[in-house]
Amino acid sequence: MNDPIRKAAVAGQFYPASCRDISDSIARFNDIFQKIDIPDSISDIVPRAIIVPHAGYIYSGFTANIAYRFLEKAKAKRIIVIGPSHHHYFKGISGSYYENYETPCGNIPIDSAYLFALAKEFNISFETEAHQKEHSTEVQMPFIQHYFKDTKVIELIYSDMSVKNLANIIFALLKNKDNLVVISSDLSHFHTLEIAKQHDYSCLKAVEGLDIEKFKEGCEACGLIGIQALILASKKLHLSTKLLDYRTSADASGDKSSVVGYMSAMFY
Repeated sequence: MNDPIRKAAVAGQFYPASCRDISDSIARFNDIFQKIDIPDSISDIVPRAIIVPHAGYIYSGFTANIAYRFLEKAKAKRIIVIGPSHHHYFKGISGSYYENYETPCGNIPIDSAYLFALAKEFNISFETEAHQKEHSTEVQMPFIQHYFKDTKVIELIYSDMSVKNLANIIFALLKNKDNLVVISSDLSHFHTLEIAKQHDYSCLKAVEGLDIEKFKEGCEACGLIGIQALILASKKLHLSTKLLDYRTSADASGDKSSVVGYMSAMFY
């Protein structure tokens, strides 16, 4: 590792390239959020982990922001963002062994000491290529920076990895009260709206019921390993879950012929 900074690779593509525009985007999401009638039964929930999408903010930013609004109530020393590798195949899981994570609003400190300790226990490698342009994790960082001013982050990207092994890592992370976990995943890709909803509802039912078997009914989430691993860890920790939002790219584009699905959920 030569450069101490994990460079922002998809600013201006998946999310705004300027800090002001990021703030404006989140402000718009919150304007809509304020108009939602949040049931009293969930308004005071403080999550330990969330599932959020990772498409462009214009498509999935609102869905992600709802989860961060709930997560904001939690106190943490560090937030661990876990996402699938879209561009680089490798065995296992890779950590961002940098000092800082770059965003248009400045750098976020990476908790390198904690990552090194975690890596000793769980064999977390450093696949440089996996971190150079991975959007599933990067798009979460401006949200984290907005809602958690002084919290460190860790980026974990997995590729060819078993659900059980990732669940063991997440279980260890969540046993530590200083940690919050963010699991990044979109749902089905490029079906018609009607077919997409059929696939996506199996994902939603699985998350809502903490039921791994339900995923076999058609769920096509790109971060399926991460979602399943979080469910396994949550069951061991006796956590509950609540779905927060579901929509597709058609809600933003109007194109129902080829859509991508998005959901957010919290575990508490």
